[in-house]
Amino acid sequence: MASMNSDREIFPIDENDTDVMVTLTLDDDSELDCEILIIFEIEGQDYIALMPVDEKGDFMEETGVLLYRYFETSDGTPVLDNIDSDEEAALVSDTFDELLEDMPD
Repeated sequence: MASMNSDREIFPIDENDTDVMVTLTLDDDSELDCEILIIFEIEGQDYIALMPVDEKGDFMEETGVLLYRYFETSDGTPVLDNIDSDEEAALVSDTFDELLEDMPD
């Protein structure tokens, strides 16, 4: 799974776009554009699912979905944080999979 500095902020690329996009700055300072798939809650903690996209905006499905803890600062700035434990990662992944199954086609 791609990692990200825990204190990095995310911002929409284009506020007029119907798909909300963010650019992740990874630990190696490379950037990765992603579409927000869903923000969901587990036991009071919000999580975000991101799908990397290429320069055309097409999903990079071979990369897979990226899952992070999600929160907003007191001024409303969205922030991502890495999921540290295998147990938490498994719980978040399983919950995301269940949400996908429940979505209409």
